[in-house]
Amino acid sequence: MRYFITGGAGFIGSHLSDLLLKQGHSVTIMDDLSTGSMNNIQHLKDKKGFKYVIDTVMNRPLLSELIDGCDVVFHLAAAVGVKLIVESPVRTIELNIKGTELVLDCANKKKKKVMVASTSEVYGKSKAVPFREDGDLVIGASNKGRWSYACSKAIDEFLALAYWKEKKLPVVVFRLFNTVGPRQTGQYGMVVPTFVRQALLGHPITVYGTGKQSRCFTHVVDVVGALAALSRAPKAVGQVFNIGSQHEISIGNLAKLIKKTTGSKSPIHYIPYDEAYEEGFEDMPRRVPDISKVAKAVGYKPTKSIHDILRDVIDHQTSDDALSGAV
Repeated sequence: MRYFITGGAGFIGSHLSDLLLKQGHSVTIMDDLSTGSMNNIQHLKDKKGFKYVIDTVMNRPLLSELIDGCDVVFHLAAAVGVKLIVESPVRTIELNIKGTELVLDCANKKKKKVMVASTSEVYGKSKAVPFREDGDLVIGASNKGRWSYACSKAIDEFLALAYWKEKKLPVVVFRLFNTVGPRQTGQYGMVVPTFVRQALLGHPITVYGTGKQSRCFTHVVDVVGALAALSRAPKAVGQVFNIGSQHEISIGNLAKLIKKTTGSKSPIHYIPYDEAYEEGFEDMPRRVPDISKVAKAVGYKPTKSIHDILRDVIDHQTSDDALSGAV
């Protein structure tokens, strides 16, 4: 099959490219390198069946041409990371909504299947843990910039599903829960690579808030396996799927585990949210997915533990060039 990936030079997009090429498919990616990196795809540049284009999804003529030439679109291009979202809310909202609108419109001309990336953030302040795909989305107040990302991705979902219901464009929406692994950068607020880097350098490990907030971390290898399988599952069309792990760990305990695993002497510092981000910043106390739907659809089951994840991230960051700033 011929796959086209927006945001393909990003952390998840590059791993998805790895897998699809390994499975014998051709892959074309588009990335404006605003958060992606050529380092992520350097090893793919000479691979048979791989092409890359450095441009933005806002370039409609080029986007339309690339979509016309593929069988399946993975739309991963989006603003990522809490830090970026808080600091650049206009870019976050415009890129997420306009970009998705353009991809769906271009794909609709020839009814190309579109796999739309969403996020666990859309569950907002819901307390109905574990989160089910048919559960309510509880978004915070509009004067809290934190929720602009969640709201924009929820609109992406509504728009994608509307294209399916009204225009019969085949779409699949997937909500990702804290995907982690090699090549992920801590530059935009991703907690695991940030903690690992701080621990390896002997810097204070900075935990935002009380550290009691919990997350479920999933290895990128497990995630892209599920994505590839969903893209070829006819019954997945028109559906929304959680993809993640159900192994829950508090951020405070994560910091302690990383400190222990790296053998670091770094102190653990707790920084109030107001100081780390913005006044009145709100966070989700727990983020646990119900993954029974994707398990039933494609047999998904996470294979990597938090210890596996940390080992891979640590190995990546201790590679020759990682700590010099190339990650």
